[in-house]
Amino acid sequence: MRVLVVEDETKVASFIQSALEQEGYAVDVLPDGDDAGAQAAIIDYDCVVLDLMLPGRSGFQVLRDIRAKKPELPVIILSAQASAEERVAGLNATADDYMAKPFVVAELSARIRALLRRGKPRETRLRVGDLEIDMVRRRVTRGGRNIELKPKEYALLEFLAHHIDRPMTRSHIIEHVWDIHFDSISNVVEVHINSLRNKIDKGAASPLIHTVRGVGYMLTDQP
Repeated sequence: MRVLVVEDETKVASFIQSALEQEGYAVDVLPDGDDAGAQAAIIDYDCVVLDLMLPGRSGFQVLRDIRAKKPELPVIILSAQASAEERVAGLNATADDYMAKPFVVAELSARIRALLRRGKPRETRLRVGDLEIDMVRRRVTRGGRNIELKPKEYALLEFLAHHIDRPMTRSHIIEHVWDIHFDSISNVVEVHINSLRNKIDKGAASPLIHTVRGVGYMLTDQP
C-alpha cells in the first residue's frame, strides 16, 4: 500500500512517514502543494494525507486537483484548523476524513485502514491456494500455520497477492512497496523475496512465489 503525505512541517512529516513505514506502507512526502495534485494523478496511491496550510497551492486547491483526476482516491485532511466549521468545510470539499493537530499517529493509521476497507468492502482477505492473508488483522497463514512477517515482508506479500497470477517487475515492486526514490541498484527486493520464500514456501508441497525470468516475481498457485 502506498501513501502520499503532503505536509510542510518537517518533523510532523517525518513522524508520519516513520510510523506508517513501520506498518509496511510505502510513503512519499511532499513539503508543499505545488506538485501534489500532479504527483497523485501520476502515481498509484492508495491514500493521501493532506495538510491544509501549505506553501504554494493550498490543501483545498490540492484536493480539487486530486478530485479532478482521481475522484475515488481516499484523502484525509490533517490540519491545525480544528473548529467545527473548518471540519465541515473540509468534508464538504470532498475530503474523506478530517483529523485535527495535534493527533495520535495510531489513530491516523487506523483511519487510513478504515478508508481502505471502505473502498474495498468485500476484500478483507486474500487467498492464494492454501495461503490466506487477513488484511484487517495483517495476519498470514498457510495451511492453517501462522506465519510471522516483518512489515515490509507483509507489504510485499500483500502487493503480490493483489496481483495474483500476474508477473510484477522489480521496478514496479519498488515503486509500490518502497519509497519511489529507492536506490535502483539495491538488492532489497531479492532479499525480501528470499525471506518470504523461506517463511511461506519452505516445506510446502508446492511453491507460491515464482521467479519469472527476465520480468520479475509472481504469486500464484498454478504450476
